[in-house]
Amino acid sequence: MIQEITDISKTQQLLYDRKGAVVASTVREHADMQAEVLRFLESAAEIQTLSDYHFFKISAEDEVLYILLVKADRDEAYMVGRLAVCQLRGYVLGNREQTDRNGLIRDILTGRLSEKEVERQAKKLHIAQEKRLVYVIGLEEKPDALIMELMENLVDDPDRDFLTELGEDSLVLVKDAREMKGDGEALLLAKQVVDHLQTEGMVKTRVGYGNFVQLLPELTKSYQEARLALEVGRIFYEEREIVSYSRLGIGRLIYQLPQNLCEMFLQEIFGDRMPDLDEETLITIQKFFENSLNISETARQLYIHRNTLVYRLERLEKIIGLDIRKFEDAMTFKIARMVAAHMNHQN
Repeated sequence: MIQEITDISKTQQLLYDRKGAVVASTVREHADMQAEVLRFLESAAEIQTLSDYHFFKISAEDEVLYILLVKADRDEAYMVGRLAVCQLRGYVLGNREQTDRNGLIRDILTGRLSEKEVERQAKKLHIAQEKRLVYVIGLEEKPDALIMELMENLVDDPDRDFLTELGEDSLVLVKDAREMKGDGEALLLAKQVVDHLQTEGMVKTRVGYGNFVQLLPELTKSYQEARLALEVGRIFYEEREIVSYSRLGIGRLIYQLPQNLCEMFLQEIFGDRMPDLDEETLITIQKFFENSLNISETARQLYIHRNTLVYRLERLEKIIGLDIRKFEDAMTFKIARMVAAHMNHQN
């Protein structure tokens, strides 16, 4: 911004923070003005002239934010400085308000504020009470500048959508959902997030989202739902990149089981020794379940003969004591695998 002001006015600019450090400069070579800047900061004056510089305070709400120095020996320097102060103050205040808005949303998500305090601050920052939805975007590593930029490209309206970091490896998107008709459109946006980050950012991504809410204090609940959806998805539905809180299925029930009940169930099914299955067997089981226990279709997708698949399933029956070609045994085995995953997660 000060470079643009310099190009237009042909005056050189120096911007200092409250500690006397140079924040930005268009002066190629300049003397150390830190002492003079700090003295001016402590003085009651709003403007002063020293040597070739005009000093200006950039203030907001009775607080000095920056000191601007305009270097010029022409009369226009004073006018240029006043205009530059107006521009910089507007920029800083706009950025500060957006920071305050994001901070309020973070405090709501984490449940730090009472309903009355939420209402008071939302009114001050002009955040409307309207239909919203919370997405939690799980990443393999801490989000960097590229990830933040890619996510910001998916934000339709910065005044209504909020993007913030919560945790070391996750982002939270609070989405304005007034135009969303239902879960189908919520799922569509989640797919766009996953596709965009994996294609453009080359980062593996999982997304969990909660239920729609109408009031700002209810965002806490939607955030907790989205976090739970992401965690339950990691435990029970590794193949899913997107998990909705409203569609957690039997994983929702197993997640709430205490350790002792899990141990009793697995003991009943497998005895004292949990079966250790190789990768080929696990892939075969997964494909068999995906194809609704259809042997012919599973064999086709695995590129093996039908008899080979039958042999594998018979060998599996000897190992686990269950014939997953039968619906009841298949259901028992699937639940047992989910219970085991839940126990591993707890441990």
